[in-house]
Amino acid sequence: MSLELISENNWFLALVGAGVFILFLTAALVLYIVLGTVEKRLRTRSSKGLVSQMVVFLRKPASLLLVFFGLYLALLSLPNTTNWRDTITTAWTVVAVLLIGHSLAKISTLVINWYIRTHARRTANRLDDKLLPIARRFLTIAIYGISTLMILDNVGVSIGPLIGGLGITGLAVALALQPTLGNFFAGTYVLSDGAITSGDYIELEGGASGYVIEVGWRSTKVRTWLNNLVIIPNSVLANTIVTNYQVPDPAINIVVKCGVSYESNLEQVERITLEVAQHVLETCPDSVTTMPPWFAFDEFGDSNIGFWILLQAKTRVGSFVVTNELIKQLHARFAKENIEINYPVRKLIYPDTVPGDLDGKIPS
Repeated sequence: MSLELISENNWFLALVGAGVFILFLTAALVLYIVLGTVEKRLRTRSSKGLVSQMVVFLRKPASLLLVFFGLYLALLSLPNTTNWRDTITTAWTVVAVLLIGHSLAKISTLVINWYIRTHARRTANRLDDKLLPIARRFLTIAIYGISTLMILDNVGVSIGPLIGGLGITGLAVALALQPTLGNFFAGTYVLSDGAITSGDYIELEGGASGYVIEVGWRSTKVRTWLNNLVIIPNSVLANTIVTNYQVPDPAINIVVKCGVSYESNLEQVERITLEVAQHVLETCPDSVTTMPPWFAFDEFGDSNIGFWILLQAKTRVGSFVVTNELIKQLHARFAKENIEINYPVRKLIYPDTVPGDLDGKIPS
């Protein structure tokens, strides 16, 4: 019997198809066993390693892919399947796209989770902690979306109008979610800039002040002095002048202004004020002792000669304590030294003689 006759024999073709399927089935079983052995060895070393997790997941999809590929080749080898070749090829393509797409989505999730667990949380920048979970979701959606479009295209569905419709729908959704998207991108800016982080004491121009609890994608949460939670949209935060009392250093300068009467001895006032300020530095735990107090007279006021005294506190909260102590001790010391702080007064000077028409009497 010639080779041509053998190749046209239905039984021979069926036998070839069965042999191809058995060959790939055996290869799939071998791959499954080998990956299982590798998985056990890797698990003894590190159960949370990236390679170990990838091997655990790829064990089944890779084996199934070999089985279905063998089945695809076997079906093509069967006799009288000429009219079904396109259908068989389409079915194989759909199965392959599903398995590969699902595998890519799962692997991308494993890689991002591994990076967040091992690297992102060890860095000072919190941007990757916030950005990577969202990137993980978008990447998964994108992979499944592309896989779906490929499947629809293979089964004969025209995806051109579908893509156009998705574009119009996306534009409508973007317009509807414009405030939310504005807050989202503003949150990206705030996080990437790194100027505001959790634990900072901030103050918005003409707005709230307090400790930052969390910088999220849509809003930033601040705990005020009244122990209330203020939620600030990130779009507002990004377009407002914000004072951060934690950077470049938590220490903050304090300027206390006062004034003494014109009859006071200014040398004595300066000496006593510096003594009081130095005593506050030494006794108040919230003050910075390495920076000496600064003093200067700054104006001839209506009632007093004005001056200011500068100290430094360790924190924004500590600045209120230091200011309180300085004012109390300075007031007590001035009273002890008979140094007068005038009330707002006006000095009236009357001439020695008053004309008749300016005698102070109300005309009749």
